[in-house]
Amino acid sequence: MTELESLPVEQLVELIREKTGAGVNLSFPGKVLARQLGRRVRPRTMRTVKAHSAGDEEASAKNLLIEGDNLQALASLYREKGQVDLILTDPPYNTGSDFRYNDKWDKDPNDPDLGEFVGSDDPARHTKWMKFMYPRLQMMKAMLKPGGVLAICIDSRELFHLGQMLDELFYEENRLAIINWQKSYAPRSDNRHVSTATEYVLVYAKSERLAKTGLEPRTDSMDARYQTRDGDSRLWKSGDFSGPKALTHQGMVYGIQSPFTGEVHYPPSGRCWVIPQREAKPLLERWGVTYELRDIKDADARASVIGVEATGLRTVKALMLKTPVGEAKEKASRLLADGPWPQVYFGVKGTGRPAMKRYLEDVKQGRVPMTYWADEDMDDPEVLGSVSWDHEQSGHSQTGVDELTAIVGAGHGFETVKPMKLMTKIIQIWCPPNGTVLDLFAGSGTTGHAVLKLNHDQSAERRFILVEQGRPENGDSYAKTLTVDRLKRVIDGRWADRKSHAALGGGFTFKTLEKRVDAKTLLMMERDEMIDTVVASHSSTGSRRGPVLIPVPDEAAYTYLVARNANNEGIYLVWHGAGSNTDLTEEVYEAITEEADAASLAPTYHVYSRRNLIVTDDVVWYQIPDRILSDFGLDVRTESFVEEN
Repeated sequence: MTELESLPVEQLVELIREKTGAGVNLSFPGKVLARQLGRRVRPRTMRTVKAHSAGDEEASAKNLLIEGDNLQALASLYREKGQVDLILTDPPYNTGSDFRYNDKWDKDPNDPDLGEFVGSDDPARHTKWMKFMYPRLQMMKAMLKPGGVLAICIDSRELFHLGQMLDELFYEENRLAIINWQKSYAPRSDNRHVSTATEYVLVYAKSERLAKTGLEPRTDSMDARYQTRDGDSRLWKSGDFSGPKALTHQGMVYGIQSPFTGEVHYPPSGRCWVIPQREAKPLLERWGVTYELRDIKDADARASVIGVEATGLRTVKALMLKTPVGEAKEKASRLLADGPWPQVYFGVKGTGRPAMKRYLEDVKQGRVPMTYWADEDMDDPEVLGSVSWDHEQSGHSQTGVDELTAIVGAGHGFETVKPMKLMTKIIQIWCPPNGTVLDLFAGSGTTGHAVLKLNHDQSAERRFILVEQGRPENGDSYAKTLTVDRLKRVIDGRWADRKSHAALGGGFTFKTLEKRVDAKTLLMMERDEMIDTVVASHSSTGSRRGPVLIPVPDEAAYTYLVARNANNEGIYLVWHGAGSNTDLTEEVYEAITEEADAASLAPTYHVYSRRNLIVTDDVVWYQIPDRILSDFGLDVRTESFVEEN
């Protein structure tokens, strides 16, 4: 019973599911230890590096770029636990050169050794990858809001293992989507078997019942494109009646005879119609004519559209007029003149290829996004399940590399970069305009760039938290080089290609993980270290996570004032190193009130000190080190993690 009582609630639920046979239960060597690692990682103090930060005080306080190990960073971000809307991340894919594993982590996840690269020929490579990922996935789930969403990129090497871990941790019923996106549009000639042109994004909700899947935000200019030129009572614009992947959907490549000209139309080359004949037939018959399915021996025409040889191509019947062509033209022309036109029409003069009316009211209904995004209006939304995004919709890997090169210049060393289209679409769907996006494997900073661009384009207020360790074994922490460089360039609009680019604005604070958090470390801190720690850990009395603090500029030269909160209340620190006063006294209180007046702050004073020697209603007091330990999620007596229900 004692052992069960010591388990956190989530692990108790997981144990019950295992014993009752509910859900997916995964077994691999070292799993028991992997499940415990997240609770044994020590949080770290974070030092602000202003030279690598960007933006004014408010803009830089909003977003965060952390240099260091992401497991330690998650433990250090306890203030954000349960507050993140979307975790969008791209972990190492176990290719033999992109992740390290230290066997000492099995017992001590705080061991500083990075370990060796896990080679593609290592027989334990999958087990090591799962032991590496499992505690991170546990902590990712804990970081999400009750309605939060995890979107994690992966390729075929670990797709099944990742899916099994996510099914176990998040439960299968909370899986929102398995997205495959086209990372390349040319097959690899060196592939001996099946050429792989896609990668995947697994999307899980913390709770499917509470998660929201949204449409892309609309603008007035987008709505202005909808008109009614045919007397229709509803606003509409022309939409494509064809979609991609003719080769995959050959049955959707068929002839449609025009009621105006008698001409048989086919989709454009490489594309197919968006609906099958049985659904298209009643839409076409709204022109006052009748259609029938007929074999017109058009294998050559269909093969040309699909891009294959006609030999062996299966027969697909065409939608042909049953009404005589002359009579059909007369009826259709009369309706074209009188209006309103049916939803499937043949251009404003009746001489074009089939097109489809897209109604504004349908787009605005807030339905779940469609499988394919043909344009920004997300035509014909339907529930996401197992879906495919062509490179026209998601971008491809080379697009991502080219984007990075245009921003920072050649020589960045990244051979694979997620494209902006992919990341912005995911953020738009699963993160509200004022939400928080977390990326634990930030790489070149594509996620941060996507958030900044969406905020600029949509006047949104999303914030990002990025974590990146870089390659410290090579002395290359590209968190402070490449990632910072990219973000600063897009903020200012100073791309390396010297073309004209909009300055996205915004900012971020760069922090690096340093010392382990414990009472002894805190009491030995210098003032600048303590300021960083207070700003990183501070939470209001009413909730664990208060509003983001705005640090006071260095040049302000206050003795006690270090930051202000969203309510314009000051945060004050009575701490000037060993041998100085660290207590809140009457004299210190008077100085604090004077500083508040000088800074035009509200008369509520949030004060950090070693002891409080006065009694006054306008002071909210936080004891050092106890309150700081508590705000990192540590028990002040044992300094172990406190699990919340």
